[in-house]
Amino acid sequence: MRSKKTYWVVLGRVLLLFITLLGFSFTLLKELYVIDFILVPIIIFQGVDFYRLYKKAQDEIEQFAESVHYRDFTRHFNVKQAPVELQSLREGFNEINSTFQVISKERETQYLYLQKVLELVDTGILSYEVVSGDVIWMNESLKKILQVPYLKTIHSLDKRDHELYTQIIALTPSERVISTIHREKSTLKVVLSATAFKTDDLTFKLIAFQNVNEALEETEAKAWQKLLSVMTHEIMNSVAPISSLAYTLQNRLKQLASEMPNSSVIVEDLELGVETIRKRSEGLLKFTETYRNLNKITKANLAKVYISELFENIHRLMQPTLLQKNIEATIILKEPLLSVEIDGGLIEQVLINLILNSIDAVKSNSDPKIVLSAYTDNDNKIIIKIADNGTGMDVEVLDKIFVPFFSTKKNGNGIGLSLCKQIMLVHKGSITVQSIENEGTAFYLRF
Repeated sequence: MRSKKTYWVVLGRVLLLFITLLGFSFTLLKELYVIDFILVPIIIFQGVDFYRLYKKAQDEIEQFAESVHYRDFTRHFNVKQAPVELQSLREGFNEINSTFQVISKERETQYLYLQKVLELVDTGILSYEVVSGDVIWMNESLKKILQVPYLKTIHSLDKRDHELYTQIIALTPSERVISTIHREKSTLKVVLSATAFKTDDLTFKLIAFQNVNEALEETEAKAWQKLLSVMTHEIMNSVAPISSLAYTLQNRLKQLASEMPNSSVIVEDLELGVETIRKRSEGLLKFTETYRNLNKITKANLAKVYISELFENIHRLMQPTLLQKNIEATIILKEPLLSVEIDGGLIEQVLINLILNSIDAVKSNSDPKIVLSAYTDNDNKIIIKIADNGTGMDVEVLDKIFVPFFSTKKNGNGIGLSLCKQIMLVHKGSITVQSIENEGTAFYLRF
């Protein structure tokens, strides 16, 4: 309605100017100069008035353009106090500003919503500009995965983890690779995937870090369980009859020796051979039965256990051995009321196994020490640490210590650490290790 009114006002001014100019032309032709002197000021006034109207409109447009340039869509143009000819223009400006405000709020809401969603997911997200390497954004999950508060540029990751940095830089869009993140006290397996997009002549790369460490460990453990189940079943089915037959043959040979005194030497040799077969068969059966333990632990009876009580029980059990071998054992617990939901019996078995390994590792040290400690990390996870100043392990051994059947000890069966890992997986936790040759080893139980 207001735009129509403005239209008629402007049209009236144009018609009035046209009529005035037409009258001025007519009087000029008729040489009515007296009237011309009257019409000239009117024409000048109308021209100035049109110019002022144009100038005001131009100023209004410039002000609106300035507010758009600085994205100030909160500015309001007063319609009532504006000249009639500019009221519709100001009204249009206000409508455009209102529309921009709605769009801006929608985009801000969508951005905040997307940001909150990305903060909630467990997948780490990293965005950086390809040429400069400037990190544009990283979510909280990635900060926890990398254990860093921020990254200014992607190149700053090179000093922290060169292998990971190299893989990220080489990663092409739509490619997926499994990478290992080397953190301060542990390693983590992640799947890296990338995508790229371009805006304002700048190319950005978006990297997703999916934590698959627990999934891989669980899959690996299940694979070992299936393998061990098949192996133990086949070995026991094959060896048990041999052991039974050897026992029967041994009894028959004894009976034969009593009936044939002259063949005692031959019978003794046969008895010795059969006895060897029987003992080896029984040893193999015991060996197989031992590995069945890995498949027996499938459920933990969880209960609230105070770490202080757990450590006290372990210290009481291991104290005689430690004193006998002159090993200094230290317990560090800064939070006396620290507790965790665990199966106390199973975790005691893990700790005893790890302490026995530490005792073996420090036996050649002139000042043997073992430290048992517990604390809460930055992710609010309970950590139990068993550290020693023993011989340590090289990288090749570290990669194999949790593999069943692998052992560096002459009399080891390679089941201890595998069993520890299985128990931790049942607790939905993890066990990791850090070791330096000739300096020591530390095991971390994370619940």
